[in-house]
Amino acid sequence: MEAKRALRQEQGKRRKRDNTIAIGAGTAAVILAVVLQLTVFSSNPTEAEFAAAEAGLSSPSASPAASNSADIPSPDTAAGKTFTGELALNSGVIGVELNGTAAPQAAAVLKSLSDASYYNGAFCHRLTTSETFGLLQCGAKTEDGADDANYRWGPLENTPADNKYPAGTIAVARTGNDAYGNGHQFFIVYKDTTIPADTAGGYTVVGKVTSGLDVVTTIAAAGLKAGVNTGDGAPVAPVTIDSFSLK
Repeated sequence: MEAKRALRQEQGKRRKRDNTIAIGAGTAAVILAVVLQLTVFSSNPTEAEFAAAEAGLSSPSASPAASNSADIPSPDTAAGKTFTGELALNSGVIGVELNGTAAPQAAAVLKSLSDASYYNGAFCHRLTTSETFGLLQCGAKTEDGADDANYRWGPLENTPADNKYPAGTIAVARTGNDAYGNGHQFFIVYKDTTIPADTAGGYTVVGKVTSGLDVVTTIAAAGLKAGVNTGDGAPVAPVTIDSFSLK
């Protein structure tokens, strides 16, 4: 009887241990999925950054220097101003408003780039369609989302304290864990979205959609190209920018 009782106790301990391992493995998988999603959300994650996130859930490099590229416009050119205009996609026109009071540096950059017709012909290469993560990311010169690594700026401005980005938000995409990792790209939130902050903070909210948000929701409703990332990838039909005008 003593031997049977000891055997039952050992079996009970083993079941508890196996359950703990299974729960821990499941939790780790969820954490990894979130970190990878946020890493890929960066405008230009490098292969090294992605590998580091996959292996160690952290960035492989030290904190970048806090400085802007030489060709970044001064925030003074947008401070206190409101810019309105249109973002014309191949699938429709979106009315936009940029807030130079809340985000003067970001507004100055987007105004400068639009004045230079930089966005004409650029791609909206990334679409997310999960329940609480809905956005269209635009501004890449190639369909793979590549950006010019020499065009970088900061700081972060007007980032939501609660990590919530309401539908219609226009915000700046950036590299992960880098407050000076903004580039040419931006994203339009088409449904209320939560994006957890990384070690640098949140994402600069530079403006809002004033009309035509249905253009983006229609793109989202069409879905994604077939691939390995469920809910996160390229739109099923290529989306390009015809023009981006601000005044």
